[in-house]
Amino acid sequence: MDKDFLLETETAQKLYHEYAAKMPILDYHCHINPQEIAEDRKFENITQVWLGGDHYKWRQMRSNGVEEKYITGDASDCEKFQKWAETLEKAIGNPLYHWSHLELQRYFGYYGALNGEAAEEVWNLCNAKLQEDGMSARNLIRQSNVTLVCTTDDPVDSLEWHEKIAEDESFEVRVLPAWRPDKAMNLEKTDYLEYLKKLEVVSGVKIDSFASLIEALRIRMDYFAEHGCSVSDHGLEYVMYAPASEEEIEAIFAKRLRGEAVSRADELQFKTAYMVALGREYHKKNWVMQLHYGVKRDNNGMIFGKLGPDAGIDCINNYAPSSEMADYLNALAITDELPKTILYSLNPTDNATIGTIIGCFQSEEARGKIQQGSAWWFNDNKQGMIEQMTSLANLGLLGNFIGMLTDSRSFLSYTRHEYFRRIMCNLIG
Repeated sequence: MDKDFLLETETAQKLYHEYAAKMPILDYHCHINPQEIAEDRKFENITQVWLGGDHYKWRQMRSNGVEEKYITGDASDCEKFQKWAETLEKAIGNPLYHWSHLELQRYFGYYGALNGEAAEEVWNLCNAKLQEDGMSARNLIRQSNVTLVCTTDDPVDSLEWHEKIAEDESFEVRVLPAWRPDKAMNLEKTDYLEYLKKLEVVSGVKIDSFASLIEALRIRMDYFAEHGCSVSDHGLEYVMYAPASEEEIEAIFAKRLRGEAVSRADELQFKTAYMVALGREYHKKNWVMQLHYGVKRDNNGMIFGKLGPDAGIDCINNYAPSSEMADYLNALAITDELPKTILYSLNPTDNATIGTIIGCFQSEEARGKIQQGSAWWFNDNKQGMIEQMTSLANLGLLGNFIGMLTDSRSFLSYTRHEYFRRIMCNLIG
């Protein structure tokens, strides 16, 4: 993993070193906690940075037979790091191997191989480095050449930490909220009515109808916009389209407000109406709409019961009818209310589907108005990126591709942009 890592031709090397490597990072989708930026958090040790909330690593440690106490349990941070190092040495072919070593090189100056034998040396080196002022949350962002961070925020969030960051003139990087309204859509969830009460409080709207739900969300969107938000994000099982009349949608919502169960058909019709209504609002505000789909979450009930969501127990879902996604986009386009949109599927077999659908809805509003998002999650590896970009190049305009995002909870993850850039330069080269 030297300076020409992944760069196999002279053209690839020239593209990367003379152009891509110097470009700033605009991280338009991540899961970093804005409070940690506001407080300029410093980390006590490498385990806090690497393993604290990283379900990618948790998943691989379980695959190595590591006991849960060393993953999410009460083992010491040093013991957890040792178990991760022992796992990493077996991770040939996994992007975590490349990411981890890029992070060790760029942030800690360590160019060796991390394995069980080297774990103590790397533990001591990293922890000493983390005590330096240059390794605080803000300085990690600065030294990564990041100019924009968009966090992921619920409509009921106060955005108080974004306000604190914006008021602090000593930090020059823009940190903006991104709108993630999944909880207001998922009426099948057991805690849905509790969530609506929170939404009522922050919006000042009594939610007693579907129309009032959308009004409450519209008020919160205005609040987010005041704080610089211009991008939304939706985590969907798939992009569905099951249209129904206004009266039918109000009847479904009224049933749920009464505490009654709704059918699967009811759920799909409600979610369709919800996504159409919000899509229209995004178009009015000139917001970008991100649709992430193709995932089945929380599959291991035992682990989910102990740890909750984002525990490393999700998988690809292979049900995503392209006809419904096309019909959903058309429902907005036919009235000229389709916002700028980015589509991501967790299933790599959807690459060509997305590539052909986006071509149906492009317009003069923007170059690449409808985008296929970067290779997401389980596709965020060398082969997955090559396949995503190759498909996009075959079916669309690679030159208008919006590019990479971090989608991470870690301040060290910016090397994923380097990884992406090297792979892209090599592909083009």
